[in-house]
Amino acid sequence: MASIKRALISVSDKTGIIDMAKGLEALGAEILSTGGTAKALREAGIQVTDVAAYTGSPEILDGRVKTLHPKIHGGLLGRRSLPAHAEQMKQHNIGPIDVVVVNLYPFEATIAKPNCHFDDAIENIDIGGPSMLRSAAKNHEDVLVVVDPADYQRVMQAVKDNTVTRALRRELAMKVFQHTSRYDGLIAGYLEKHHQGTAAKFPKVLTLQYELADTLRYGENPHQQGAFYRELHSQEPSVARGKILHGKAMSYNNFLDANSALELAKEYDEIAVAIIKHNNPCGAALGTTPVEAYVKARETDPISAFGGVIAFNRPVDLAAAKEITSTFVEVVIAPGFAEDALAELKRKKDLRLLDVGPLHKVKQEGYDLKKLVGGLIVQDRDLGALTDLRALTVPTVRKPTDEEYAACAFAWKVCKHVKSNAIIFAKPGQTVGIGAGQMSRVDSVKLATMKAQMPVKGCVMASDAFFPFRDGLDAAAEAGITAVIQPGGSIRDAEVVKAADEHGLAMIMTGMRHFRH
Repeated sequence: MASIKRALISVSDKTGIIDMAKGLEALGAEILSTGGTAKALREAGIQVTDVAAYTGSPEILDGRVKTLHPKIHGGLLGRRSLPAHAEQMKQHNIGPIDVVVVNLYPFEATIAKPNCHFDDAIENIDIGGPSMLRSAAKNHEDVLVVVDPADYQRVMQAVKDNTVTRALRRELAMKVFQHTSRYDGLIAGYLEKHHQGTAAKFPKVLTLQYELADTLRYGENPHQQGAFYRELHSQEPSVARGKILHGKAMSYNNFLDANSALELAKEYDEIAVAIIKHNNPCGAALGTTPVEAYVKARETDPISAFGGVIAFNRPVDLAAAKEITSTFVEVVIAPGFAEDALAELKRKKDLRLLDVGPLHKVKQEGYDLKKLVGGLIVQDRDLGALTDLRALTVPTVRKPTDEEYAACAFAWKVCKHVKSNAIIFAKPGQTVGIGAGQMSRVDSVKLATMKAQMPVKGCVMASDAFFPFRDGLDAAAEAGITAVIQPGGSIRDAEVVKAADEHGLAMIMTGMRHFRH
């Protein structure tokens, strides 16, 4: 690129800015700056020209107007290749600005503070910054614009090596508009929530920001293309933020199953393992060690577990690793792997290993999104949980035993992660049979009975929604179920409770449904 005569630097996030400015200064660039940025640069020994001195216009209105001036925007928007532009710039004593390094007032960080006052939020809406960025990005053929501190080093290297390409300029301009788009979306969402004192859960215009993390070999099927996008700024431990340590690239279906497995494993404070196949659990269990939990989960349905996706909520140790490598597994997700366990697992060259880092208990609220043709349906994430089963309604004559309460508590958490209609047979800390995705609830009961590889007699049953008829209870009792946990709410609840009493079953009604379509 041509020599850099002038650079404008104005940043809220000062990460890396001193080195960037020193690099520009070393190339002979005049540095224009404002406020706190100018102060920081001077303290680092960098010669700076204040924007107010450069434009001849003082900062006014408590600094609200600093860079909104023809000498700034003319220097950014003037096209060097057009004689008419060059003549007008000369006529008005407007010098070209070749590099712009700007990031914006911390609006997002401000509104994230507890008890953020509305006036503080408004004062942190940047005006001059987005204006400069947009001007520079529009004229990116002549102006190199940098909004992301992560780009400073490579941009400076390209400038020094004289290898600034059109592709780089366009990439940096693209990042500007992505950044300002998200910034404007945050502001619009904040203002809508505070419109006339209301806090709207669902905005009139939903602005989503995701970054492309990977292009996948294909989508759900080989004739479909696929890609993986990561939600910007989410910090919750998740598959999306995990690190792939080994194995083949993750596929579209791997990501779906891995997410389902991890979210189920995260339900438990105890050591837990979930095994997923075709986005449904085929086994889940608790244990005193990771290997015990894994073996118990696999026992639920060993045939379905073959080629499955496994999630641990504790780091994988060598004993667990040896059990995993004794059969075929697609993906293992965990909050870490012991060094010897990792060595053991890497013997399987195609086995995907995903480290999601430490799991904290607090789940972030957010949207659950499902795409329709021509639209989108949006809801809260299903974070509903039961804290004390003994406080719930028990409408049957017989009350659950302590063991049945423990088994019901375990099964209810699994049930939330199974496709509706969902039926879980379980004993304390272990699934025994899973009936998923059937069109009638009684068929899910029959499927769970058929799939069970261990004795069902003495197990409990969890149902994600109410029983519309007594036939599901009759089938469960015939299989050997002794207690049931279900939401209740059917017009035939009395008939269902009567059936439970006839069979000597205990029943807990949660009042909470967990459909999963």
